[in-house]
Amino acid sequence: METADVIVIGSGQGGIPLASDFAKEGRQVVMFERDALGGSCINYGCTPSKAFLAAAHAAGRARKAKNLGIHAQVNVDFPAVMQRVRSIRDSFHQGVKNRLHNAGVRVVCGEAAFTGERTVTGGEVTVQSPIVIINTGTSSLIPDIPGLANTPYLTNRNFFELEVLPPRLLVIGGGYIGLELGQGLARLGSQTHLVVRGDRVLDREESEVSEVLAHAFEEDGIQIHLNVNVEKVGHTDGVFTLTLSNGEELQGEALLVAIGRQPNTKALNTAKTWVELDSKGYVKIDDQFHTTCDGVYAIGDVAKQPAFTHVSWEDYRRLYAILCGTNRTRSDRVLGYATYTEPQVGRVGMTLEQAQEKGINAQCVTLPMSQIARAIEWGHELGFYRMVVDKDTNKILGATLVGYEAAELVHVFLSLMEAGATWQLLERSVHIHPTYGEALPSLARLLLGDDIPSCPNM
Repeated sequence: METADVIVIGSGQGGIPLASDFAKEGRQVVMFERDALGGSCINYGCTPSKAFLAAAHAAGRARKAKNLGIHAQVNVDFPAVMQRVRSIRDSFHQGVKNRLHNAGVRVVCGEAAFTGERTVTGGEVTVQSPIVIINTGTSSLIPDIPGLANTPYLTNRNFFELEVLPPRLLVIGGGYIGLELGQGLARLGSQTHLVVRGDRVLDREESEVSEVLAHAFEEDGIQIHLNVNVEKVGHTDGVFTLTLSNGEELQGEALLVAIGRQPNTKALNTAKTWVELDSKGYVKIDDQFHTTCDGVYAIGDVAKQPAFTHVSWEDYRRLYAILCGTNRTRSDRVLGYATYTEPQVGRVGMTLEQAQEKGINAQCVTLPMSQIARAIEWGHELGFYRMVVDKDTNKILGATLVGYEAAELVHVFLSLMEAGATWQLLERSVHIHPTYGEALPSLARLLLGDDIPSCPNM
């Protein structure tokens, strides 16, 4: 058995910098990775999906330019689109490999499992260390639907290996992965159906968000089937057939399963090192990332943190500081996220309902995109901006932005909330006309109670 100063299990976006930083300090670091270096973000998450959506939304915007008097003929070279996606993914993967090598991290390729207290075995290598960091992430949750298991269905894991554009796409799930990839293929030319168990898409967001996205998807020709379950899956001669609970049948050449995520802990054998899991298999941690075993920590979505790369990265920054003696916690931050549909959804902090559930005396203001000069001029009138504030302290509690490039604009609220700012600071700000950002002070001015137009020309 070997020894090391630090063991990192999994090469996600939190594990990579942790391993690299400790190795650069001269510590002996061993990283176990059962799959491609870079975790989900680089290999089948953020990097390939956003490269894919760059092409898809370019095609969608070109078609929608007819509303501006521009009539474009859109011809999609799907193999070229996917080859570009894979080339970017492969380039980023190589960058991770070089980073770990240059830092002096020993990478063991193999499925890791605990074989004793703070002792890990994988790839016929056994290592013991006083510090072990679990960063194994999550993977697609696959429903137990009769007939599904033996079919060539897609998940975000193998989606980016597509070589041929499927004429018809079926999507099971109404979360952000299904919506992004489903709309993406629709904009590239697939006839797309979304099958959603609940009564709306993106049901973790406010209902108005779901309504806007449903309207946008309808404009893209996507058909949404709500309040139905898939009772059976068939696959014959390259065609999937879904039998729905309402008796309807849908057919398509491709099936994307995107109903949720599950933690990658089954193979870890965590009981051997006294690490407890919750009822769904996530690693239990405290506010400083400690598991129930001294010296063993967990970061990222395997520890039930929000499943976003920037969260995993910030977990790294906090855990690194904690291990270096600084008093940081996983709660000392303002978290935001985005959904890269079109229109985009940018979110940070609490919704009005969430704030009120916490007993906060909160209120919200909403500004439709149709009242914003830049949105009118550019033809992006679908969506809205919303801000939630504490009526007692005037502090900004959260924001929901639905519109063109909302993922960029939401950072204004992230920074204001990180600074503990009040809505009056935003109201006093002078933003440039005509921009989408100009509407944010206008949104705050609604709290003054005055009928102030957000578009100076209205």
